[in-house]
Amino acid sequence: MEYVIGIIGFIIGALLSFFLTKKKIDNQGAILLEEAKKKVDEIEKNALKKKIESETLVKEAEKEGESIKKEKILQAKEKFLELKAQHEESVNQRERKIGEKENQIKEKEHKLNEGLSDLKKNRKTLTTELAEMEEKKLALNKKVDEVNANHRRQVDLLEKISGYSAEEARAELVNSLKEEAKTKAQAQIQEIIDEAQMNAQDEARKIVIQTIQRIGTEQAIENSISVFNLENDDVKGRIIGREGRNIRALEAATGVEIIVDDTPEAIVLSCFDPVRREIARLSLHKLVTDGRIHPGRIEDVVDKTSKQIEDEIIKIGKKTVIDLGIHGLNSELIKIIGRMKFRSSYGQNLLQHSREVAHIAGTLAAELGLNPKLAKRAGLLHDIGKVPEQESELPHAILGMNWAEKFGEHPDVVNAIGAHHDEIEMTSLLSPIIQVADAISGARPGARRQAMESYIQRLKDLESTALGFSGVEKAYAIQAGRELRVMVESEKVDDLRAKELSFLIMDKIQNEMTYPGQVKVTVIRETRSVHIAK
Repeated sequence: MEYVIGIIGFIIGALLSFFLTKKKIDNQGAILLEEAKKKVDEIEKNALKKKIESETLVKEAEKEGESIKKEKILQAKEKFLELKAQHEESVNQRERKIGEKENQIKEKEHKLNEGLSDLKKNRKTLTTELAEMEEKKLALNKKVDEVNANHRRQVDLLEKISGYSAEEARAELVNSLKEEAKTKAQAQIQEIIDEAQMNAQDEARKIVIQTIQRIGTEQAIENSISVFNLENDDVKGRIIGREGRNIRALEAATGVEIIVDDTPEAIVLSCFDPVRREIARLSLHKLVTDGRIHPGRIEDVVDKTSKQIEDEIIKIGKKTVIDLGIHGLNSELIKIIGRMKFRSSYGQNLLQHSREVAHIAGTLAAELGLNPKLAKRAGLLHDIGKVPEQESELPHAILGMNWAEKFGEHPDVVNAIGAHHDEIEMTSLLSPIIQVADAISGARPGARRQAMESYIQRLKDLESTALGFSGVEKAYAIQAGRELRVMVESEKVDDLRAKELSFLIMDKIQNEMTYPGQVKVTVIRETRSVHIAK
């Protein structure tokens, strides 16, 4: 019984549990169903909202499309109207041009018609005038026949009176005219010759002046001594040697007088021959550098230095002829040209003088239409007679001429060398050119020592001449005295007075001074306005 009751109880508990669980599940399902309904409603609301928004966007797009369509249609209409207006304008312009052309054609037709009518009138007038001219021509022919007949009668009458035929009278007249023409021609020829001579002198002066101005090389004044500098005075004792044997050996080997005095750190080498002086200087330099100074060593060094100088002479000669563009010169003449570097004439370096003469002669020859290369050759060689290895009694021009002839130089060059100091007669146009070029180079201010003092004095006189005028503040002689620059006081001298002052200074220089070439006078008037800001 209890067992049955337990089973019934269990069944009742199970049923109660089933019903309770089912109710709970039903409640949860109702809740979930409610939530699902809410979500569905929300989704439907969102879908409706999006549908409404999409419909709104479609409507706005349709409106915007309609607006754009209308705007494009309006723009198309405006463009069409604009193109139509342009087309109408071009058509109107074309019609106007056609109208103008028609008017021009009508006007030309009118003028042509008028021209034709005038031409017809002129033709009638011309026909009338031709008829009149024919009548006048006939009358004129009659007159000509009458004149010829009268002329013939007069000629016959004159032949009877004079006793000459017409041909004889004509010949007599021609002879008299010939004599008269010859006299006048001779007078004109003489005038032309005189004028040509005057012009030739002026042109020659111009050529010489231009050549001097174009050749402006500097000249180094050569001395008869050289100064050998020493690092200290202790070397002097070694150069002198015991009882002076070293210095005696050096003087005997070089032929140069060596003066050792109280001059600090210096020895003086004195000799009229620059080659020997240069050999002595280089030998001393080698001996002092090496430190071994004794008679045997001195002789070896001097011998080697002499050979070195000979090589240097050849190099100098070759470089000189290359610089001047001279070709085919004999090797002995090249040596002589090289030796000219170590010679001087009145303090003027002989090689530099010869180079300058070559340049001047070449320029003069070119100006005169002669051969400038031949002139340069003669200018370079004109003083080769001044560098003989042995003394000669011949003048240097004759000696140089003999050398040039011996070494196969051109006859014009030979004559120019011999005649540049008038020892022989000039037979070539090159000769006076070389003589002039030599004089220009030697007489140029500052070229030679004997002209230095007079050159400096001339510059001082130029400046003093300008300073003597009222209103002149400063004066400077420049360009070797070829130009005088004058500074004037702007308060005292105006522009008109400055021009007058330039002329007065030029006139005084021209009348009172002696100078080569020409002097350019430049008057400078400067006005300054100065204010200081404080």
